[in-house]
Amino acid sequence: MAVKYVLKLYVTGVTPCSQAALKNIKKILSETYKGAYSLKVIDVLKNPKLAEDDKILATPTLIKILPPPVARIIGDLLDKEKVLLGLDLVAVRVGALEKNK
Repeated sequence: MAVKYVLKLYVTGVTPCSQAALKNIKKILSETYKGAYSLKVIDVLKNPKLAEDDKILATPTLIKILPPPVARIIGDLLDKEKVLLGLDLVAVRVGALEKNK
């Protein structure tokens, strides 16, 4: 069975930074995981309780829920390598290591 990645992206309204983060993570996921992911976008202005439950201190914040361990990264998500490493996405790390041989 293929691994399915479950992620949440917390944003604050329709700000340039929030929009950039959404665009960047969609690009990374579509290039790297081609449908093997679920991305839920949560606006903290509309859903402050969800942000409080996940202890969101800044936006945009991306949280990887599955597969474990839970990991999070804050920012515009522009640097693909930092995003993948920051979220501890093992399959990508192995691919990155093979490139460096």
